[in-house]
Amino acid sequence: MNKRRIKKIAVIGSGIMGSGIACHFANIGVDVLLLDIIPRELNDAEKAKGLTLESKQVRNRLVNDSLANSLKSKPSPIYHQSFASRITTGNLEDDIAKVKDVDWIMEVVVERLDIKKLVFEKLEKYRTPGTLITSNTSGIPIHFMSEGRSEDFQKHFCGTHFFNPARYLKLFEIIPGPKTDASVLEFLNGYGEQFLGKTSVIAKDTPAFIGNRVGIFGIQSLFHQVKDLGLSVEEVDKLTGPVIGRPKSATFRTVDVVGLDTLVHVANGIYENCPDDEAHELFKLPDFINTMMENKWLGSKTGQGFYKKEGKEIKVLDLNTLEYRASKKTSFATLELTKTIDKVIDRFKVLVSGKDKAGDFYRKNFAGMFEYVSNRIPEISDELYKIDDAMKAGFGWEHGPFQIWDAIGVEKGIQLMKAEGKQPAAWVQDMLNSGNKSFYSVKDGASFYYDIPKKSQEKIPGQDAFIILDNIRKSREVFKNSGVVIEDLGDGILNCEFQSKMNTIGGDVLAGLNKAVDLAEKDFAGLVIGNQGANFSVGANIGMIFMMAAEQEYDELNMAIKYFQDTMMRMRYSAIPTVAAPHGMALGGGCELSMHADKVVAAAETYIGLVEFGVGVIPGGGGSKEMALRASDTFRKNDVELNVLQEYFLTIGMAKVATSAYEAFDLGILQKGKDVVVVNRDRQIATAKAYAKLMAEQGYTQPVKRTDVKVLGKQALGMFLVGTDAMEASNYISEHDHKIANKLAYVMAGGDLSEPTLVSEQYLLDLEREAFLSLCTERKTLERIQHMLKTGKPLRN
Repeated sequence: MNKRRIKKIAVIGSGIMGSGIACHFANIGVDVLLLDIIPRELNDAEKAKGLTLESKQVRNRLVNDSLANSLKSKPSPIYHQSFASRITTGNLEDDIAKVKDVDWIMEVVVERLDIKKLVFEKLEKYRTPGTLITSNTSGIPIHFMSEGRSEDFQKHFCGTHFFNPARYLKLFEIIPGPKTDASVLEFLNGYGEQFLGKTSVIAKDTPAFIGNRVGIFGIQSLFHQVKDLGLSVEEVDKLTGPVIGRPKSATFRTVDVVGLDTLVHVANGIYENCPDDEAHELFKLPDFINTMMENKWLGSKTGQGFYKKEGKEIKVLDLNTLEYRASKKTSFATLELTKTIDKVIDRFKVLVSGKDKAGDFYRKNFAGMFEYVSNRIPEISDELYKIDDAMKAGFGWEHGPFQIWDAIGVEKGIQLMKAEGKQPAAWVQDMLNSGNKSFYSVKDGASFYYDIPKKSQEKIPGQDAFIILDNIRKSREVFKNSGVVIEDLGDGILNCEFQSKMNTIGGDVLAGLNKAVDLAEKDFAGLVIGNQGANFSVGANIGMIFMMAAEQEYDELNMAIKYFQDTMMRMRYSAIPTVAAPHGMALGGGCELSMHADKVVAAAETYIGLVEFGVGVIPGGGGSKEMALRASDTFRKNDVELNVLQEYFLTIGMAKVATSAYEAFDLGILQKGKDVVVVNRDRQIATAKAYAKLMAEQGYTQPVKRTDVKVLGKQALGMFLVGTDAMEASNYISEHDHKIANKLAYVMAGGDLSEPTLVSEQYLLDLEREAFLSLCTERKTLERIQHMLKTGKPLRN
């Protein structure tokens, strides 16, 4: 077992990438020394202050400005602004000797080999032998960088390529140098996965490594195809976005965000350094890209690229005239056929069978991609799963190219290729001849891949710390309805996995949750509520609420809300420990569910909050009650209790959403000392299971229902009503916001009791449900719900 520990890291270079990497190490609790060069001249502000080039403020200006800009950027590179205190800044002259005290030195300077070699020469004078030293490069050959360095340096040196932004993109490529010690690679592979929350991939020292080699091929292919197929920029982005499990920014918008110059730099590098690549000419830039580079139409950084914002209007570049025009809505018959197919992986067979321009596009696109990735083995990787991992983690693809090929069918994929004049690598036909009909398989809950030299399916390494629900769902299913699947995770722990659209919580999900508690209490020791979809849950099924309210079926609506509340309380007061595992969006009802579990094991990337004000109601599944209860539990002797309660009130009233699990502690949604955060989402279900098992083994006792919630009555209600009146008078909130806020105030104050009183949770739940129902009779609430259902955005009316 590798005993190496990373307590402190030095990041050399504070540009966008360097600052982002520094922030992510600070995210996981590591002390960071961030260094950059000294400015060569004073700026106007420094001259006005009478500073000199010797002033520390001037000498550290570049690094401090870079870090400050990074911390202000959206989305934030840091889980919590207080974590920035873990970063110490300095410069490469005054502070370089401090690298002797760190466990890992990471170079993130400009992509020029001569400059990188100068930096390494400087660092080696102060580096302590045995210290890890790595370069974050997107394509410079690693073997050139360590030339001339000491044996100890070369033994501990390799490439470690983060993708930008470092917090959000999961790919962590590790590229060995000629003399890198195997133990260093093993350590970095494990550290990236366990501590940094990344998908670690050990790549070969080939141009652009794995992710960019395949990703840039894909983009360059589109650049060349777009005119041949007569497609516009917005049509390509429609075809290459969420419909095939890619980010909303799809292709051209992504290039705008990343920067056309960045893409061109990598593409040129591949063109120059891969003369034997069969797709060599594809890496040559088309004329329209050269024109855009000359015009400095590089994307977001220059204000225009493939898209350009003029006022409120987004304009699109016409690739034939190279002039900007109004954006056009696009539609394809083939895409219409996929609207009822929820799982992306099930859409590919339909897409490549399309009879329109979209079908032509997908056949041509996938044929080229399948040929290219099959030919890159063993050049860039010996194992096919590493290519899929790199594309999913580095480019945000839901499925890698070999997974897509499997979904279409390996033989069908070969037919597509031949129809387009393409040919797979010989090993693919060998695989089929050996009796293996797919690149992947699942056995005993584990994923296997086709090992080319062995001509057999081998287990993908590193799975033992994970539970992959897709792999165990069928074999370990205990119960299923249209809303949930309940699986046996082993060791006496059940998992309740939502299966509804966007994991919304409706009647079937609530029935499934109750069934899960029943089953766990009868035959198991604990229950996890978790899934591995894009989001934990976007909340209650507001479509159902809208229909009941519009039809004025208030008795049925009252029963539905009570069923939700009762289910939350059933989770809290069951005889077995319940552990919620939120990730992604956990909004409204998804947040309420988490708050009623015995413990929350949240992914670091959890965006959680009570957002019901946006649809014209208050939290009605126990959320309003729970915030009043948590405020009560926070009251301390001599506290100004009104101020404490006001903080919890504002969390709901302003529909605050934490942008990381760590921020959720500030909002009172997660609780310090009880709830925990995991950085790697792949480990989340396994970690939640471990906590449920531990709680059961330690002797879990069914909690006693609470009757000791302190509410402040008229004293709090008066303060809230004065505040909401003032906010409406100053036009900060609308008349309807005012009404909703007053309803919430009544609930959280415990009604208009004449003095502070101890009440039960049920008392507060009844107030909450009554307020929720009364708001559902309001026309403006129905308008808000309808607008949210149509547009996905809140209406302020």
